[in-house]
Amino acid sequence: MIAMKKAVWGSLAAALLLGGCSDSGKKPADAAGTTPDGKKKISLNWFVIADNNAQLPSPDKDFVKQTIEKKFNVDLKIQHMSFGPDYQSKVNLLISSGQSPDMFFMGGRESNKYILDKVVTDMGKYVTPKTMPNYFKYWTNETELKQYQVQGAFGRAPVPFARTQYTSYYIRKDWLDKLNLKIPETYDQMIEVMKAFTFNDPDGNGKNDTYGLTAAGNGANFGRDFPAWYQYGRPAGFILEGDKFIDSASDIKMKEILEDTKKLLAMKVVDPDWYLNKTGLNVEKASQGKAGIILSSARDIAFDNSPTSLQKKTIDVTGVKTVDWQPFHPWASTGVMSEAVPGSPFLFSSKAPEENLQRTAEIMDWLFGEEGFLLTHYGQEGTHYKKEGSKITIIPEAYKKDISDNGNFLNIYGAFTPEEPFVLKLEVINPKETDRDRKIVEKLRTYKYVPSPGTSLTPPQGFDLAAFRAKMNAYHAKILFEEKDASNWPKYREELINKYQGKEIFDNYAKQVSEALGKTYTFVAANP
Repeated sequence: MIAMKKAVWGSLAAALLLGGCSDSGKKPADAAGTTPDGKKKISLNWFVIADNNAQLPSPDKDFVKQTIEKKFNVDLKIQHMSFGPDYQSKVNLLISSGQSPDMFFMGGRESNKYILDKVVTDMGKYVTPKTMPNYFKYWTNETELKQYQVQGAFGRAPVPFARTQYTSYYIRKDWLDKLNLKIPETYDQMIEVMKAFTFNDPDGNGKNDTYGLTAAGNGANFGRDFPAWYQYGRPAGFILEGDKFIDSASDIKMKEILEDTKKLLAMKVVDPDWYLNKTGLNVEKASQGKAGIILSSARDIAFDNSPTSLQKKTIDVTGVKTVDWQPFHPWASTGVMSEAVPGSPFLFSSKAPEENLQRTAEIMDWLFGEEGFLLTHYGQEGTHYKKEGSKITIIPEAYKKDISDNGNFLNIYGAFTPEEPFVLKLEVINPKETDRDRKIVEKLRTYKYVPSPGTSLTPPQGFDLAAFRAKMNAYHAKILFEEKDASNWPKYREELINKYQGKEIFDNYAKQVSEALGKTYTFVAANP
């Protein structure tokens, strides 16, 4: 853990001290509904980004909700959804109808508009090293948080994020074994395997009902599930190449990426519904045995006993006991994506009473601390895990009964902190993880990640990045599904850069990156 000096954060926010935000010493409310320190009972409304597969249990089984409500004298309503258009629509509906959540998560790009439109309040007096000391333990330097300000306004703060990443392709090795094939190590080998998975009946059912790859485009996105992104050196959204700042999805190299992907789609080796699949439906289809390759960033997606893993789901759904999803990535040694940077921020509603925001900050800081972290990731001490010093040993049977079989609801509360106990100097032992699981993690940790921009990037005020991306995505889809080839991409890119203000936006991004990394980067607007 890196010690923080108060002076380092002075430029971030005013140092207003809120009472009682440590991990211990809380006393429950008395019969009159007031805590010994004078806090009256209030109602809080939160909306967070979390896995749709997780569900909140009934209140009598939700020990996290019970603990928070008793400890902080609140009635807590917490809603959750996976992030995407539906999430944004729901939040927007609540805000427009006068029912804005006191606190909510939002995408980094999307949060800009809330700040500029004054939908959220300045967090300066709520999020400080004094009021939220546990929160500040997750940040290594001033830049990470300062760069999250928009036009000087402290209207959002990033949710602590996992710095260790697990992005990988996964493949049905049992299908490979049946077809006498090896795990692909190159682009061409991957395409050949996709053909075999589509046309050579890998599941042996005598039907033409499998595909090489499935993905989830949410009806809007051409994502990095497709190998051409990596083949042409664009594994991440933003690439630093020499002294150049590159927005990969609007780069001139998209011509080759789109061209090769069109050829791949023409082979009919990709799930034909990939573009319309919503997030999670790709995993569902893979678990049904409809595709043999999938991209995932989940650490436990192929674990033997994880209740929501693709490995376990596929065995349960298909009944095939020999199912073996294994990680692979032909570009593991050159770069599978960008190094992690802060992601989704949390925001405080400008309509929320000050007391609600003070109490929210207090509860969230408890969630960021050891006591809250342990409760929201591993359950109740003595029941779901044993604690000996800094060593945490999961009790699998109790965890399964009370948590996994109860909607896996800790995934909702656990959205506040990454699954990285070492940040709090804790070691977690899960007896249910097998040697196979550990070998998967060991392999994933050998993957290379390309350098990140070093900061969360924000467009200049008054520039509509959403309009740029929407038009860009529309052009991707037009080329993939309507045009004979990708020859029009340079023309489309020129329009995006000029008419849709791409030059101004990415010139500004390059400037932010230069300031964050101490090296000058430039964005090349003109087509070669």
